[in-house]
Amino acid sequence: MARKVACQKERLLALPLSALVETAGRFVRPPADRVPRQRVYTPWTTFWLFLAQVLSRQGTCSEAVSQAVAWFQLEKGATPSSNTSAYCQARSRLPLAHVEQALQGTVDYLRAWENEHGSGRRVCVVDGSSCSMPDTVHNQRLYPQPGAQKPGCGFPVMRFVALFSLATGALLGTARGSLHDHERTLWRRLWDLLSPGDIALADRGFCSFADYCMMLRRGVDALMRLHKQRGKGVRKIKRLGKGDWLVEWIRASTLRPKWVDRALWAQLPEALRVRHVRITVRIPGFRTKTLVVATTLLDATNYSADALADLYRRRWCVELLLRDIKTTMGMDILRCKTPALIEKEFIMRLIAYNLVRALMLEAAEIYKKDITRLSLAAAVAAIRQWAPTFLHIRRHGQRHAHLQAFLAAIASATVPRRPNRAEPRARKRRPKNYQLLNKPRRLFKETPHRSKSKKTLS
Repeated sequence: MARKVACQKERLLALPLSALVETAGRFVRPPADRVPRQRVYTPWTTFWLFLAQVLSRQGTCSEAVSQAVAWFQLEKGATPSSNTSAYCQARSRLPLAHVEQALQGTVDYLRAWENEHGSGRRVCVVDGSSCSMPDTVHNQRLYPQPGAQKPGCGFPVMRFVALFSLATGALLGTARGSLHDHERTLWRRLWDLLSPGDIALADRGFCSFADYCMMLRRGVDALMRLHKQRGKGVRKIKRLGKGDWLVEWIRASTLRPKWVDRALWAQLPEALRVRHVRITVRIPGFRTKTLVVATTLLDATNYSADALADLYRRRWCVELLLRDIKTTMGMDILRCKTPALIEKEFIMRLIAYNLVRALMLEAAEIYKKDITRLSLAAAVAAIRQWAPTFLHIRRHGQRHAHLQAFLAAIASATVPRRPNRAEPRARKRRPKNYQLLNKPRRLFKETPHRSKSKKTLS
């Protein structure tokens, strides 16, 4: 058994992704090569090539196959076919359970790291987003496009809700569905990932009476912006400070949520005590000037109003984390043509994100850097450039020194501190003056020379 593990480790270190495997291979368990006949793309090889594909700049199957051809030629002196058909079939055969197990391994590793190095209560921040995919019949059936778009003119869209650790940026879990699934519905599927003592941080879209009660039953506190419809059914109990009130939310018997059955609704308390903290933002460039947050952290001594205001301000970090996954790592547009492969690709991109976070955490720990100031974009660029260099290193001592230099490159790329900087959601570079495809391709007629100016008669 030890010899088999040693052989597998030797093969792992020979892959182009050896930089990731050297650091994070101890908690990612790729599938074993138990196939009835000899294949070029075994489950083990397919897993790591799939991971390399989602980490590459283009993210295409041809790029992954080209990497496989180069590796086979270097290691075995054989050149497999450059056709992508065999690799695509191998991805289809890859068991989903293995991919999910690998993702859970990264989550467990990052959670153990936070438990070892963190202090105080863990803050989990949640938010929803979406990503599109190729316009195929099967994808449209499971993830239909927005209803406002005409048939043949849109793309299938997956809606998902992601749960992150605020301290490390690690992804703890996701719940996905179609556009017909509300973000609050998907959020409830992630409650099992929360542990007693955690603090859930979210915007007002997740704030409700029933959700607060159910999270308190699990020993989880919440800090969210007060929903705009929470104007009635609020009774003031005590003033804790300026703009800080202890209030009671009164359960309305006629406004039972659809997801709560009558028996469970009757078991919820008639009133729930929360704190309303009014926050005034006087920083130029911020959109909201005054807002109210609702929290179940009732101890005003341990959790002052200023501390809660600062914590809710850090909620914006989840937008940056989603930007890292979708924009920096290219998950905003998935590439697979079937829902089964879409699900695997989605999970593989989450694995890649957590692996990059694991490298950033290790680099921050070794070189005494603040993890919140390390650049994920620079870490991804370092992985893409450094990973091929590990192929030429065989001796363990040299490989360890090379890895330390690689982590030093990640730790050296820090993001400058820019407090209160305005970040408008606008684009400076103008897009090409192309027509919008507002009809199916077979019916669309392109207007020729539409970008040229028309001269008037003199």
